[in-house]
Amino acid sequence: MTARGGTADVFGILFVCTGNLCRSPFAEVLTRHLLIERLGAANASRFSVISAGTHAAVGAGMHPLTRAELTPWGLDGAAAAAVVARQLDAGTVRAADLVLTADRGHRSLVVDLVPTALPNAFCLREFARLLGGIDPRVLPPDPIARAVATVAEARQLRGTLSYACPEDDIVPDPIGQPPSAHRLAAGMIAPAARAFVELLAAEPLLSPAQSRPGRRAPVR
Repeated sequence: MTARGGTADVFGILFVCTGNLCRSPFAEVLTRHLLIERLGAANASRFSVISAGTHAAVGAGMHPLTRAELTPWGLDGAAAAAVVARQLDAGTVRAADLVLTADRGHRSLVVDLVPTALPNAFCLREFARLLGGIDPRVLPPDPIARAVATVAEARQLRGTLSYACPEDDIVPDPIGQPPSAHRLAAGMIAPAARAFVELLAAEPLLSPAQSRPGRRAPVR
């Protein structure tokens, strides 16, 4: 059961890349960790975070060089080992409230597969840029309602910010590349994932009545 429309109690996040070996599983594992870290285990459990590949190496584990990039968070062990590559399919897309892709090509494939996913599908770096235009203080306090509202706000902002070229939306594929390429991809994904989680964890704007315990707001 998803939160689409703001009526349910679970919010689904889907990360998409090509083989589901490097970029999207890194984003999945890190985002799940950040949600627990910032929202607490109870609220984090209300988010479903998964990843898939448009041409997945089904059943394979995370690439060891990308897995090593999870070491600073202590996630290169069991957390990384639990993720195996899965093929993107229509059902997985339909179950997601937010789809974040490694580049525009992946986003196009998602929308080709499920056209109704267009409003909720973004390139990861594009989404992170759009978050910068959202004031967290005006979002609802509940994490799920806040996530739904954030996607709606990002959707409204899409196309209104300064022009971004295709390269601005790409997390480069490090497969077959040296460790530095995996580090580069991880270095692009981590701040984007953190920006979303921090927005979910930010303090909402309090009304005058809420900000002054025991005092009533003035009658106007």
